[in-house]
Amino acid sequence: MLETIRNAWKIADLRKKLLFTFAILLLYRLGNVIPVPFVNTTTMSEMFNSDQIQNSILGLFNMMSGSAFSRATLFALSIQPYINASIIVQLLTIAIPSLERLSKEGGEEGRKKIEKITRYATVGLGLLMGWAYWVMLTNYNVEWNNALLVKTGFVPALTVILSFTAGASLVMWLGEQITEFGIGNGISMILFANIVSRLPQTVIGLAKNVIDDAAGYWYVALISVVGMIALIMFIVFITNAERRIPVSYAKRVVGRKVYGGQNTFLPIKVNMSGVLPIIFAQSVATLPATIAMFARTTDTWRYEHLWSNTSAFYMVMYLLLIIGFSYFYATIQYNPVEISNNLRKNGGFIPGYRPGRPTSDFIARVINKITLFGAIFLGIVAILPILVGTFSAKFSTLAVGGTSVIIVVAVALETVQAIEAQMMMRHYKGFLE
Repeated sequence: MLETIRNAWKIADLRKKLLFTFAILLLYRLGNVIPVPFVNTTTMSEMFNSDQIQNSILGLFNMMSGSAFSRATLFALSIQPYINASIIVQLLTIAIPSLERLSKEGGEEGRKKIEKITRYATVGLGLLMGWAYWVMLTNYNVEWNNALLVKTGFVPALTVILSFTAGASLVMWLGEQITEFGIGNGISMILFANIVSRLPQTVIGLAKNVIDDAAGYWYVALISVVGMIALIMFIVFITNAERRIPVSYAKRVVGRKVYGGQNTFLPIKVNMSGVLPIIFAQSVATLPATIAMFARTTDTWRYEHLWSNTSAFYMVMYLLLIIGFSYFYATIQYNPVEISNNLRKNGGFIPGYRPGRPTSDFIARVINKITLFGAIFLGIVAILPILVGTFSAKFSTLAVGGTSVIIVVAVALETVQAIEAQMMMRHYKGFLE
């Protein structure tokens, strides 16, 4: 990875893209420390330091936002409104025929219209989540002796909600700028920056616990480090694994030249959707608990035993959502009928299967099996740290740390692959050379 970045730095065009990406991420991190008015950030930080908040859905949101959520900053909502808006629009694209035609047959113009709809949905969800954040502040303000909010009323509420909405819209715009002019997917890079920004704090906290409790905590640190290394290796293995379907091309004589007559393969990655199923599944799975936390419901049993991120119901729902979103993105990325038609047009065929319907059915079966295999393994990797955290309070941080590692490793691999693709494109020798 470091060698790839070093080689990319030697190319002027890629160096500009890397510097642009770093500059956007720096601007984003600066926005993460600008607090919104009428909120006592010192009291907010004290509240989020409690174990009850850290091990709840709010602690997960705080991790995903790079601690901006606990400081009530301009980017406290981070990329959650955009992710949720993307889920809603993509699901509506399948459910509504007009949107489906727009996405498949509209070309570049259709893609721009879908992006515009997603932006409007992001603003709407930003207003909704900003209002929910204000409700949470007012509810907790009573418990903290009215120390969370400097001032209450309509004007402070409107100011805070609009500030959060503007911050969510700005984060969306920054992510789009990285995608268009930088390296990698902009939203994934912002999420990567949020999680990595908390890494020094996590390492310092782990080292402090080892020093303070040298006789009983060292094994926790050892198991955590070894577990994270094993988890990283497993994620890399799943991300790089692929199923290769053999493809043969018949010989064709065009004039005096002979084309085809070669054997190749059709690669299908085990984790073809990358980190998106985990991010989307996490957003949907935490929605009920988020509403319960914001509304401060009196039904504590249902929240603690049903919607808690360490409950069996949450883990089952989380696993099913990961599998569902994996199939959803596999359906979007791979169309067996289209692949079969392209093979037939180019004179290719899969040995043992006739061109047309038999080939498309075989490809569909392979994609379904590979997707299920990759989704289950991805779900196990996501849920295993949560299971470990439920056995001992000392491992409770792994419930959040495991998901963080998955996202960080997946985004890092995708970014490296994007850099390598850019380098290969610029080093390709055409027929003029």
